[in-house]
Amino acid sequence: MALFLGRHVHKIDRKGRVSVPAAFRAALSGQLEHGIVAVPSFKLPAIDCYGIDKLEELSRRLDGLATFSEERDDFAAAIFATAIQLPLDGEGRIVLPDTILAHAQISDTVVFLGAGRTFSLWEPKAADAHLAEATRRALAQGRVLKPEEAPR
Repeated sequence: MALFLGRHVHKIDRKGRVSVPAAFRAALSGQLEHGIVAVPSFKLPAIDCYGIDKLEELSRRLDGLATFSEERDDFAAAIFATAIQLPLDGEGRIVLPDTILAHAQISDTVVFLGAGRTFSLWEPKAADAHLAEATRRALAQGRVLKPEEAPR
């Protein structure tokens, strides 16, 4: 499984196009025909981005919730109703719609932040503030990842 790693800064051209980092395109190999799925974050001033495989996983998890439950309806609206599929052109670029730019307050430069199996798009100063605050919280609260349990 390929992962999205690092912080990448890219300029947006006057037509709203931006190059997806080469490492991110490589992580999407085998899925590029589906492009990138972008969802305005409902927690942060950012855009959450997925390959189609991750979105299908979220859909399966959503199917595990009770049909017609508020929880299922809320997640479906927050994720799938606001999702935008962004195809990549022959040069590895996507076009960022105005709704995405406005939600994340992005103007002429965007930061791609890797997050493992997903990544996000940010306005540069907001990305830096988010990284600093996330690091500060993790250190202050002594957060650690627990090791996986061995199969039985």
